[in-house]
Amino acid sequence: MRDLKMETAVGLFMMVGIACLGWLSIRLGNVEIGRGDKVPVTAEFTSVQGLKNGAGVEIAGVEIGTIESIEIRDYKAVVRMAVRKDIPLQEDAIASIRTRGLIGDKYISISPGGSDRLIPPGGKLRETEPPVDFEKLIGQFIHGKAEGGGDAK
Repeated sequence: MRDLKMETAVGLFMMVGIACLGWLSIRLGNVEIGRGDKVPVTAEFTSVQGLKNGAGVEIAGVEIGTIESIEIRDYKAVVRMAVRKDIPLQEDAIASIRTRGLIGDKYISISPGGSDRLIPPGGKLRETEPPVDFEKLIGQFIHGKAEGGGDAK
């Protein structure tokens, strides 16, 4: 009888420990079970170079959501995001792909619009800006300098 009580106590202790580890891993891993307080929103970009699933969606530097998927449709990249439903997005809001620092991770920055009309859950951000292509920019700068350098006398 005494062994049965000990085994029961050890079993309960192990179950509580496993439950605590599961809770801790979900909290530290930033894993969401279910959609919770987020709604889907999509945006189409001509390029999403460097953007990945799970990247952040921000307004004014505050994370309001994450990127759930990136697909291609009609030669455009369609980005599906999950954003907090308590943050209203205006119909004329602009979604831009930005980089943290000079060579950091890509994320989507949303600039609020001035419209009174809001995007419904599952709606689409119509105004988008692709990421800046630094290689192309540097190439244009170098070629521009090389072509313009021979005119001075």
